[in-house]
Amino acid sequence: MELSTIVMGLIALILFLVAFSKGQGVALEGLKTGGELLLSVAPRLLFAFAISGLIQVLIPKQFIGRWIGRGSGWKGLLIASIAGVFTPGGPILSFPIVASLYQSGAGMGPLVSYLTSWALLGLHRLIAWEFPLMGPRFVAMRVLVSVLMPPLAGWLVMWLAHE
Repeated sequence: MELSTIVMGLIALILFLVAFSKGQGVALEGLKTGGELLLSVAPRLLFAFAISGLIQVLIPKQFIGRWIGRGSGWKGLLIASIAGVFTPGGPILSFPIVASLYQSGAGMGPLVSYLTSWALLGLHRLIAWEFPLMGPRFVAMRVLVSVLMPPLAGWLVMWLAHE
């Protein structure tokens, strides 16, 4: 069992005991609320892990290695950065994809570029949130100063990891 799973289990147990000390109803209400959240997230998790698994079996490792592998250089960083812009959804989708690509031979540098791009420049967030709330001038300025970050972050990882 991974350390993160053990830590999360301990935190859940401690919180359950604290809630139980405030009354059995409080603890049960917390478990009910958590169960409802699990049911609402479960379909997304199912699809995200299905996508992740299908990526591993449908995209040959040689293809991934050539385009975003350890030796792909700036080409891999730019491809991954562009892919991050167009990946919809939250971490429930993007992190299983990254894990799948990593297991299939993608380099750390391109994957950091992908995640940085997804976090900073995700088109779905720009359209749904940033343009309507902040306006085009703000979005243009933020994107302008952020656009170089994904490939630079990936390059720094490649340099640090000697990829």
